[in-house]
Amino acid sequence: MAYATIDFHHPQTGRLKQAPVGFSWTTLLFGFFPALIRGHYVGAIIMVVIAFFTMGLSSLVFAFIYNKMYVKHLLGEGFKVSGATADVSHLSQQLRMTLPLDSARPSAMAA
Repeated sequence: MAYATIDFHHPQTGRLKQAPVGFSWTTLLFGFFPALIRGHYVGAIIMVVIAFFTMGLSSLVFAFIYNKMYVKHLLGEGFKVSGATADVSHLSQQLRMTLPLDSARPSAMAA
């Protein structure tokens, strides 16, 4: 189960996104649809192709890794952390990646 949520802000466009951290029940139950709804089209395509070759069994694996894939996708698009429901440094250690803080939004520092 997702144990935390990270709020992301894109400094140039001002867009806001949220990303859960942990096990993805939605991916387990609905396959590639959560990725599609979140706008993570490359992730959705990868999941469809692999699900086709594994007859859907890959959903079990993607349920454990998809939320991290989505966080990486957001960071690759230039989003920065503006807040979280848990300590950002702890989440960074759990995800084994650097989570850049949005210095323009002071709420990221308080989490």
